[in-house]
Amino acid sequence: MNATLTGPQAPRRARPRLLRGLTWLVLRQHRAALGGAVAVTVLGSLWIVYERARLTELLAASGWPERTVPLPVVGEGYSSLTALLTLLPGVFAVFFGAPLIATDQEQGTARFVTTQSVTRGRWAVAKLGWCLTITLVACSVLSAAFTWLWRPHRSVLPDLWMDPSAFDTTGPVLPALALFLTAAGVTIGVLLRRVLAAMVVTFGFTVVAQTAWSMFRDRLGTPHTLTYPLDAAQPARLDGAYELDRWVGSADGRLYGWGSCAEATEKATDACVREKGIVNNVVEYLGPEQMGAMQWTGAGVLLAGTVALSAFALWWTSRRPR
Repeated sequence: MNATLTGPQAPRRARPRLLRGLTWLVLRQHRAALGGAVAVTVLGSLWIVYERARLTELLAASGWPERTVPLPVVGEGYSSLTALLTLLPGVFAVFFGAPLIATDQEQGTARFVTTQSVTRGRWAVAKLGWCLTITLVACSVLSAAFTWLWRPHRSVLPDLWMDPSAFDTTGPVLPALALFLTAAGVTIGVLLRRVLAAMVVTFGFTVVAQTAWSMFRDRLGTPHTLTYPLDAAQPARLDGAYELDRWVGSADGRLYGWGSCAEATEKATDACVREKGIVNNVVEYLGPEQMGAMQWTGAGVLLAGTVALSAFALWWTSRRPR
């Protein structure tokens, strides 16, 4: 009988992991949040693809672009999509940013991790880097997909280019706004050290911040002024423009409020116009061609705020005793 002699087998080498150490620990700790972000990104992108196919089919049946068509009825699906995209930065701030470090501080995990040969600064960088990276990737994908839907069809969609449903959900604004609000949520969590309180305060902050952003948005561009005769039709240049202010003006350049001659009777109004020498309409506006530059300017402001908040959160976490 033949026997096969075998020597001692060499120990099987462990397969190297793509992620290891603190990065692997952070991703494992937040795998549920990561799965949620991936699900939102994938399902949101599929929703956008569906809405674009539906819109394209509707426009093709109407003969667009060869024929001018009225605004299509896009339905509740499109309206719900734009509403959710507008709310998405706040969702990331409340559910990703606020609990990120506050959970570890409240449960004592932070003290445990930082006694395992990991400095507080390194631990905070890993946590914050993971959170902002996921936020950036998810919102960039959704913004790119929605821009692909909105930009070619902007002339027949109900959204004006300065509406939050268009300005804040296309181009670089969506990821930049999400990063800013998420960094604010992390900072609030670091300061309060309690998850529920941090989430509630972050929610309030997002409401205030997005309200302030809507008031600041029209300051991102340089206004243009257009003068045209009082009785003339509105120039085509104002089609699609965002009107900031409107006056009536005299031949010598003096401006009056739009309602300066809005008297009780037409006869009185005509007399007022002749008395003041009003001959022109004067409109201050932002043109749709300014949208891209305004979005990048706004994104720069938001990213600067993100850097400042992140730096403060890292500094506070590194210095704050557990």
